[in-house]
Amino acid sequence: MIGSMVEGGSRELHERSPLALTMGEPAGIGAEISLKAWKELRQSGLAFFLVGSADHIEDTARALQAEVPIATISAPEEALSVFSHALPVFNISVAAETRSGHPSPKTAGSVIESIRTCVEFVRAGRAAALVTNPIQKAVLQEAGFAHPGHTEFLQELAGPGYRSTMMLVGHDLRVVPVTVHQSLRSAISQLTTEMIVCRALDTASALASDFGISAPRLAIAGLNPHAGEGGMMGDEEANIIEPAIRELRRAGFAAAGPMSPDTMFTSRARSGYDAAICMYHDQALIPLKTLDMDGGVNVTLGLPFVRTSPDHGTALDIAGRGIAEPGSLVAALRLAAEIAGRRGKEPR
Repeated sequence: MIGSMVEGGSRELHERSPLALTMGEPAGIGAEISLKAWKELRQSGLAFFLVGSADHIEDTARALQAEVPIATISAPEEALSVFSHALPVFNISVAAETRSGHPSPKTAGSVIESIRTCVEFVRAGRAAALVTNPIQKAVLQEAGFAHPGHTEFLQELAGPGYRSTMMLVGHDLRVVPVTVHQSLRSAISQLTTEMIVCRALDTASALASDFGISAPRLAIAGLNPHAGEGGMMGDEEANIIEPAIRELRRAGFAAAGPMSPDTMFTSRARSGYDAAICMYHDQALIPLKTLDMDGGVNVTLGLPFVRTSPDHGTALDIAGRGIAEPGSLVAALRLAAEIAGRRGKEPR
């Protein structure tokens, strides 16, 4: 599993600085997987605290008959001393009653406050990294949230001068979509050589600084079937993608492609690169989730702080039933600790 261990410098860092975890959608599985993640990690040396409603967490623990003690903290630093015996919660109120599986725009303000508070703690150096539970985007937007998702909101919170890039990390695979939260029609029409180069450069930089890979190898996906097959199935490869690859190679990067999307994710193909640059959202996420649905992690590159998230949604259909798997959140917490511990060090 890529990014599944917390070793060396990252362990030393997180003995001093806990991770900040957002509440996510309160009607979803965020509270449940947070409780389960604490049970799995409480003796690991990796401490985190949740920014959310202590009442909601306690209600969830009782409803699920989860034997997880809750400790309300007034400062992130307190999480380190209590984590081994209780889940630390930095309490914020939720304006409306929460029902599992039934999200309400009335809770949107609390969800957003949780994200803002965690970012403030991380930027102030009081938390080592940000880990976000899944949000219900449509409900937030109904309440006036102006962003397509977490990634765009975090870029705004980071301030001017930063360019966020989404990377998904799973078993034996890292993928980066060039276009993200938009329709397939608009993604194809807006795809440019410059966009591909920018995503690839962000990826190469992160592979060095966050993953310790000194000479990153990038695989650049084609857009059309068989990567266009010499123009028979589209000309985007020749007119948009191949110029990007030439520019990356001139800059000294190992960039292969355009690779046929239907073969570049086989086991043999994956061994030949460190990250795949994909042209649109599902081209990247389908292979990642197929290979590692329970352990995939969303990482936001290009921010002045570390941010990871489980690579799944709010799972409203199973919320409150006690069957949500915490694997992706546990992987996100571990990877956040690993990246935070590595930043600022020379790649191996």
